Amino acid sequence: MSEIRLYVSTTESQAEAILELLTQVFGEEDFAIGTTEIDEKKDVWEASVYMMTEDESDVRSRIEAALKVAFPDAQLLREVIPDVDWVAKSLEGLKPVRAGRFLVHGSHDRDKVLSGDIAIEIDAGQAFGTGHHGTTAGCLEMIDAVVRSRRVGNALDLGTGSGVLAIAVRKLKNIPVLATDIDPIATRVAAENVRRNGIASGIVTKTAPGFHSTAFSEHGPFDLIIANILARPLIRMAPKLATHLAPGGSVILSGILASQRWKVIAAYSGARLRHVRTIWRNGWVTIHFDRP
Repeated sequence: MSEIRLYVSTTESQAEAILELLTQVFGEEDFAIGTTEIDEKKDVWEASVYMMTEDESDVRSRIEAALKVAFPDAQLLREVIPDVDWVAKSLEGLKPVRAGRFLVHGSHDRDKVLSGDIAIEIDAGQAFGTGHHGTTAGCLEMIDAVVRSRRVGNALDLGTGSGVLAIAVRKLKNIPVLATDIDPIATRVAAENVRRNGIASGIVTKTAPGFHSTAFSEHGPFDLIIANILARPLIRMAPKLATHLAPGGSVILSGILASQRWKVIAAYSGARLRHVRTIWRNGWVTIHFDRP
């Protein structure tokens, strides 16, 4: 069975609006939805939904119905995704990334690690998070600053992807970390990367949709919660996330476009958290909140 992508080619502002529309259409369903910049100079972006071919007919009709009302001129396009590890191929030539004291590198760049680096080895694969994206790099930089300056006794990496952020926390400080993701493939990849980085214990990986798993109550409340997801789900989960934060704890959020930051800040301020600092990277922001 092939994986396909249904997408709309448009501008940055309209891609964001279409992304929000698609998120409303599919709600909590397990379809990957996202936007991608194609040509910065020409302002060409794509808003996409990824799925298996068996889902295509129903998904296509729902997307076309929604677009017909809100974006009647938008043309829905289709792409069959080749059955290859295209992420690994695309990242083979990328250089290691520095963020704070961290150096995120592939196995082919182990010789680039310098004395004093906190090295994290992540090869490109099936889960998001190699350090090259502005959201991951921003999180790493913020983690470095928060863990150095505040008391952190345990941590949660919500939506762990490759596990890079959980690994970063554990390498900075010998504390327990819970790393969760809704995708079992991501959970497996994160566990493999934990072992690859020589961490024998201290990081627990769990497949957990939202906050429904008992793992959160068993391991929390948390002094540090990190969530590198997307603005809309982050806003929706603000009240629940705040209930799992310990007194005096910190929250680091990313996956947020610069234009969306005030909505996220408003949601978490409403959950009685305080905005401490924002980092800007390549049009994306990483935000630090705490509980006074």
